[in-house]
Amino acid sequence: MTLPRVLKPNHGHRQAGFTLIELIMVIVILGILSAFALPKFADLSGSAEDATIEGSRAAIRSSAAIVHAQFLARGSTDTSLTLEGTTVDIVEGYPDAETIDDAADIGTGDFSITLLTAADAVIIAGVSAGNGDPCVKYTEAAANSAPTITAVLTINDADGTFDGDDDCD
Repeated sequence: MTLPRVLKPNHGHRQAGFTLIELIMVIVILGILSAFALPKFADLSGSAEDATIEGSRAAIRSSAAIVHAQFLARGSTDTSLTLEGTTVDIVEGYPDAETIDDAADIGTGDFSITLLTAADAVIIAGVSAGNGDPCVKYTEAAANSAPTITAVLTINDADGTFDGDDDCD
């Protein structure tokens, strides 16, 4: 029978933590990692605004298609339709500029909606939108054509505020 080997105590040479060089190396590695990661996460608000407006553009496009399909299914004579309790006015078989936001269920709490009556169009942007911010422009359908839904672009306004004289270029 063999007895277990007993270790001799280490007299004063026992390591109780990390050395200074180990701590410095960890800090350096964390610094290098943060230098690469920080720019990716520093300003995601612009990407979020773009995605929100892109989502609203898709909702507008889908709503216009649904209204047009219902218009055709009812015999192409209606001047307004009711979708889930919301009345949508029809121009050339598609939603008009004044009610497209209702058809797409885009609320004014989340978006700034500016009706451009001279152009029969509407601009939809973020609540606190200004020059350079993304927007989408819906222009009513003309005779024998579909409405124009301008891709996500930027607000271009002379006074830098989002109001009735804006343009979505």
